[in-house]
Amino acid sequence: MLDIKFIRDNKDVVIAGAKKKHIEVDIEGLIKLDDKRRALQVSVDEMRAKQNTASSAIAGAASPEDRQKLIAEMTTVKESLKAQEEELQNVMKDWRALMVLVPNVPDMSVPEGESDADNKEVRRWSPAGAEGSPKKFDFEPKTAVDLMLAHDMADFERGAKVAGFRGYFLKGDGVRLVWALERFVQDRFVFNDTASPERRFTPMIVPSLVRKEPFIGTGYLPQSEEDLYKTQDGEYLAGTAEVAGMGYYMNEVLEKKDLPIKFFAFSPCFRREAGSHGRDEKGIFRVHEFVKYEQIILCEASHEESVKWHEEITKNSEKLLQELNLPYHVVLNCGGDIGLGQVKKYDIEAWMPSEKKYRETHSASYFHDFQTRRLNIRYRDDDGTVRFVHSLNNTALALPRILCHIVENFQQADGSIMIPDVLRGYMGKDAVSRD
Repeated sequence: MLDIKFIRDNKDVVIAGAKKKHIEVDIEGLIKLDDKRRALQVSVDEMRAKQNTASSAIAGAASPEDRQKLIAEMTTVKESLKAQEEELQNVMKDWRALMVLVPNVPDMSVPEGESDADNKEVRRWSPAGAEGSPKKFDFEPKTAVDLMLAHDMADFERGAKVAGFRGYFLKGDGVRLVWALERFVQDRFVFNDTASPERRFTPMIVPSLVRKEPFIGTGYLPQSEEDLYKTQDGEYLAGTAEVAGMGYYMNEVLEKKDLPIKFFAFSPCFRREAGSHGRDEKGIFRVHEFVKYEQIILCEASHEESVKWHEEITKNSEKLLQELNLPYHVVLNCGGDIGLGQVKKYDIEAWMPSEKKYRETHSASYFHDFQTRRLNIRYRDDDGTVRFVHSLNNTALALPRILCHIVENFQQADGSIMIPDVLRGYMGKDAVSRD
């Protein structure tokens, strides 16, 4: 959430930012409502002060007549105060509803555009070098669905029978490959003592069943409610560990010396994938139930710090893909393809040979204090000033989606699938074959 003072002082900037993000919000209406809120608040505060003064006067009145006169005057004030307090409550309700719809202002470097088709490539990488072909085959590559079915790595028909649309079972080497990838990413972020400081994170297993407040705080509510599963008790199932991870320090004041705080957060994830009917209906690329490892960072309130850590967490994910020997590119998301709270966002997309295009594996964003203002996460600066921290997040690894990229890029002419070198020790084998 943006500061209302910032919105008032930078109205044109906020309106331009919303337009760039293709988000409709009534900023003029919000400012008019805020004028009313402020005027009511002043009036209520004055009447409360008058009431307090009168209470003291009543207690010290010289005669019963003076006391009765003051009580009669205060009865009228009390009735007016009650009416204005109720009006203020109603105005505040409308004010808050509008405030949570105001998008963060995107960075100047964010390109114009309406959808992911307008995102701009920043760089690409492949085992053959940045200018090399993502992947060359001397045969027609098969799809991940065909490869996994051929090797009994998954069962989609029985998955749909048991779990409904987009349901799946992973089996055999499909499961072993997921476990190998989990151990691989855990080693890179937690258990490797020689890891660089940028890759040393505090591991966390976070809740998937989360109250409404962290969803509002992270910006997933109210805008994205249709994509969330809601329980009969009012909680929601999270589609990313970001939601619970960001809620960890909700309503707390941190110390500057403890920043940056870096979580490597794991959770099962659930998404309704509303509006995606007809897209990736088969296989495990787009599913309702999956798991994610997430990089979450809280840093001091500095644009330079946010930019620095945004680049670092993006590099962390790139290194993983490079170790897996998966061709990929990094794109800078356009205004229409970044969310309500994001200042800037990179998507990392790995090559899918059967589709002859890149498909998303990671998404790295920074928010300034948009999320932390909503969640009330602050820190005490060196001079004692209390400020809102800045927040960032990026996927470390999403499973089982990345299996699609691995089995397609490592398929062989005979139908077997080579295992990436860095996973062979975890898998205990070099290839998946029919033998």
